Amino acid sequence: MDTIEIPALNRPVDATVEIPGSKSITNRALLVAALAQGDSILENALFSEDSTYFAKCLENLEIAIVLNSDLAQIQVTGRGGEIPAKQADLFVGLSGTTARFISALVALGKGKYRLDGVPRMRERPMGDLLKVLQTGGATINFEGNPGFMPYTIDAQQFSGGHFCLKANQTSQQLSALLMITPYAQQDTTVEVEGTLVSQSYVKMTCRLMADFGVEVLQTEENQFQIKAGQRYQGNNYTIEPDASNASYFFAAAAVTGGRVRVNHLTKQSCQGDILWLNVLEQMGCQINCSNNYTEVIGPKQLQGIDIDMNDMSDLVQTLGAIAPFASSSVTIRNVEHIRYKETERIRAVVTELRRLGVKVEEFADGLKIEPSQITPAEIETYHDHRMAMAFAVTGLKVPGIIIKDPGCTAKTFPDYFTRFFQMLDLS
Repeated sequence: MDTIEIPALNRPVDATVEIPGSKSITNRALLVAALAQGDSILENALFSEDSTYFAKCLENLEIAIVLNSDLAQIQVTGRGGEIPAKQADLFVGLSGTTARFISALVALGKGKYRLDGVPRMRERPMGDLLKVLQTGGATINFEGNPGFMPYTIDAQQFSGGHFCLKANQTSQQLSALLMITPYAQQDTTVEVEGTLVSQSYVKMTCRLMADFGVEVLQTEENQFQIKAGQRYQGNNYTIEPDASNASYFFAAAAVTGGRVRVNHLTKQSCQGDILWLNVLEQMGCQINCSNNYTEVIGPKQLQGIDIDMNDMSDLVQTLGAIAPFASSSVTIRNVEHIRYKETERIRAVVTELRRLGVKVEEFADGLKIEPSQITPAEIETYHDHRMAMAFAVTGLKVPGIIIKDPGCTAKTFPDYFTRFFQMLDLS
């Protein structure tokens, strides 16, 4: 459907929910399993547009993969570092992780691999990773702007060595490079130039590599060393629920003064977005944790906050969507890099909040949101799944909030609205 209206609640939510597997972990595990020696079974894997594009790319590279969406299970036949296909046409949609990880993966091969995506993907930064791949032996032919899709990688097996990489717009390029380096022809040192954004995702990458048998040595804050000759081992691996996607359900508890429990997600999660619990706690929520669930209980009134969200920047929209209900201003800082995501996210949040009558100040690396009386409106989502999911939470407090293009959530959470409405228990 083209739009969906969110039913405002006159009561607190009270629910226990199940969240599908993490997109970030699923796509990392797919890459590592494809390189591993032996077969892997990924349990609680995410089935979404992003993971489907990734799986299709692996199939086009002649890496055997079996998808079972009913069981949320993916079987991958590892090729021990070999890229079987010598030529492939690879389409990544709007999946940044697929674009960056697959570009790095094919650099290990010997052949020609063309990569392309949807128009917005052609605007997203790839150049810093591609420069390293070129230094490592690949020839890259761009069909349009250098550093952007579409392009063809003429791979001659990745050499390894000492590389400098900028990671001020996305950490995915660093993660992509780290995951392939065990299969380089020599030891690799990656030195990050300048600011490294979203460091929690790099930690996730290193933890997953370790789970499959490869060690990354972080000698300094921005320097990583990987010994060549290490090999991933096939693994039966269970993927955590997606902490980013859980944020919307926790936010529903926060704004309604209710209770939401997410099963199988704990504070020990390897995902940086579990830090959302700290944000909600600072805003007045009560957090209850066990070794098998996390629960948020919202306060009567949320409190304002001034916060650096660089390490959980996918949650800027979630915080922006609930910020008008706080007792004082909410300031979000150090997230300039989200201007290069699925959409220009700072501008998108500012625009839609102003559409709702909210007073917002935009600055280069963030925004400040004042407590405001909300005027119902239709929310533009800009083909960005997080815009749709976040502003659905706003609609729980104000009648008449309508989300346009709700189907865009298929990117990472195809049945989001089904589960969201189940949480509301409208029967």
